[in-house]
Amino acid sequence: MTTERSFSSRSTRREILKGATIVGGGVLAMPYLGRLAFAQPVELTMLAWYGHAEPDVVAEFEAANNVKFKPKYYTGGDNMLGLIAQSPPGTFDVILSDAEYVQQLNAAGYIEELDPKDYNFDDYFPEFQQFPGHWQDGKLYSVLTRFGFLGVAYNTDALTEKVASTYNVYWDGKLKGKVGHFDWHLPNLGQISLLEGNASPYDIDEAAWEKLQEKMKTLRQQIGGFFDYGGTFSSLQNGQMLAMAGIGDWITGTLERNGAKVKSVIPEEGGLQFTESFSIGKGSQKADLARKWIQYITSPKGQVKSANMAAYPCLIPNRKGWELLATETPEEARRQGMLLNESNAMDLIRSGRIKYRQLPVQHSIEDWNDFWSEYKGS
Repeated sequence: MTTERSFSSRSTRREILKGATIVGGGVLAMPYLGRLAFAQPVELTMLAWYGHAEPDVVAEFEAANNVKFKPKYYTGGDNMLGLIAQSPPGTFDVILSDAEYVQQLNAAGYIEELDPKDYNFDDYFPEFQQFPGHWQDGKLYSVLTRFGFLGVAYNTDALTEKVASTYNVYWDGKLKGKVGHFDWHLPNLGQISLLEGNASPYDIDEAAWEKLQEKMKTLRQQIGGFFDYGGTFSSLQNGQMLAMAGIGDWITGTLERNGAKVKSVIPEEGGLQFTESFSIGKGSQKADLARKWIQYITSPKGQVKSANMAAYPCLIPNRKGWELLATETPEEARRQGMLLNESNAMDLIRSGRIKYRQLPVQHSIEDWNDFWSEYKGS
C-alpha cells in the first residue's frame, strides 16, 4: 500500500532513558544507560500491508526496544509471494500475510515454525485459538493479529443501508458507471459467489465456476473502474464511485472516521472475513526480536493499537484487547462492533453470516486470476 500519512511521535527512547537515569540515580547505571541512549537502533524488516510499520502502531515498541522498523509494503497476497520469492532468505524478519497465504508461505519454506507457548492464545476468543491454515501437523507457523469483514461499501447520500444490504445493488441501474472494484480477484469473486448461493464460496465445482463467471460478465457494464488501495480511498471519498465491491470497513471505516459519507454493510447473502497474521521470516537473524514484536502486537495494548490503526481499522481476536479498547476508545469499539455487552462482530461469525476468504479449492489460483484479467479487459 502506498498512501502516505504523517503521525506525531510518541516519547523517544532518549526521553525514556533520561527519565530512567534521573529516577535510578545510580553512578554505575548512568554510563550503561548512556550507551543505550546513543546506541544505533536495531533494524527490523517487515513485509506487510501499508500501515503496519507506521508510527501510530510501532513507535512505542521501537522506543522500548531500541528498534527501527524498515517496512516493505505490498497489496495482495500474490504480490507478497512475489516479493519474497525475489529476495534472499533472511530479507524479512517479520511477515504479515493474509491467512489464506500462510500455507503457501509454509510450503515454500518462507517462514519459521513458532512455539505456541510464546503466545497468549488463552486470551483469544475460542474461534481464533487454532485458526485454520496457521497450524500444520500440530505445529504453529503464524499468529493471527487482526481481521475484518468484507461486504457492500456504499455512499450514504446515494444509498440507504437497506438498499445496500444485498450484492444485487451492484446491478442497480442508477449506479451504472458508479460501481468500483478493489482490484483483487479473491474478495470480488468471493462476494458474487455468495450471491450465487454458494455456501462455501471458494469451494465450488466446475458448473458453479462457469455460472459465477457468467454472472460476473453481466456486472461489467456497471463498473466504473478498478482501483488500488489509494484509488479506492479517493474514489469513494470524492463520490466518483457510489458503491465498491471487494472491500469493507477496513477502507470505509477510515473514511467514515474522517467525515466521509460512506459505510459498509454485511448483506443478506453474507460477508467474507479477511484475516491478517504475523510470521517470522525464514533465516531471520533477529528472530528473538521478531518474536517479541508478535508478542507485543497480540497483547491487549498492542491489539488496541492495531484496532485503531490510522491506515485502516480492524477487528481484533484478543478478548482482553476488546476490554481495553472499550476503556481507551469506546466510540471506536462501538463503531466496529467490539463491545462485549452488546451485539457484536463475534455474533456475526457465530450466526454463520461470515465465511472465511480463502484460496480456490477446486480450481487453481491461476484460473481465478486469469478470469479476473479477462474480465477487466472486456
